[in-house]
Amino acid sequence: MSEQVLLQDLEDGVLTLTFNRPERLNAFNPPLMRAFTEAVGQANKNPEARVIVIRGAGRGFCAGGDLAGKPKKDPSDQSEPKPEKPKAPDSLATRIDWLRGNMDATRQLFEMPKPTIAMIRGATVSVGMAIAAACDFRVVSDNASFMTGFAKAGLSGDYGVSYFLTRLLGTAKTRELMLLGERFDAAEALRIGYASRLVSDAELEDNTYALARQLASGSSIVQRYIKQNLNAAMEMSLPASLDLEATLNVLSAQTNDHKEAVRAFIERRDPVFSGS
Repeated sequence: MSEQVLLQDLEDGVLTLTFNRPERLNAFNPPLMRAFTEAVGQANKNPEARVIVIRGAGRGFCAGGDLAGKPKKDPSDQSEPKPEKPKAPDSLATRIDWLRGNMDATRQLFEMPKPTIAMIRGATVSVGMAIAAACDFRVVSDNASFMTGFAKAGLSGDYGVSYFLTRLLGTAKTRELMLLGERFDAAEALRIGYASRLVSDAELEDNTYALARQLASGSSIVQRYIKQNLNAAMEMSLPASLDLEATLNVLSAQTNDHKEAVRAFIERRDPVFSGS
């Protein structure tokens, strides 16, 4: 039976995507890269998934790219090999296209019009740091450790690590992390602003899913507008950002969720949002 490298679970509006290679600390290999890209695209379109949680099975979040390569075939395995699908001729161009296509997962994750949370314990390296940085929240266990890792592996970086870390931490800290590649712990991740919340490992799941449920109870349409404002503000001029805020705030005021929020305020109760 082939390894199911990515698990998906949807409960009460919270979709959990779990990297499922615990024996490799969830290091990314081609099957996991493809599965994650497809899953993020599907999550983006799934109206029942109001919040996305990304986590790793076992002791780690994601220990970067799997440098060990393909597993060797067991000589005792006498089963017939499965016919392979036709592939494009290998070249630098096809390699670049293949990697770029899978890297689009972090763009979709960042631009997704719904809240995203990385639940982090254990090793978080290179692509793991990039994926977590593309999320809106990073809930971090006190046993987590972090390292960009690319330079020490003789690689320059992928999955948007330069983009996300520069905007999250600033250019000076990102240059330090990328060029030196030194490991740092969860307390340092909180200090430099990489971790959104730092909790004990025993409380990691409860804290993460409490946050997820809180977000899932919010107005999905307003959350979409808020994320649109925040993402645009990273690139826009101030006048353009003000124009967008004015437009989306007036549109928000026309929603049923705004009307429900006003009623709930008057009636002194919590609002029940419909996402309309």
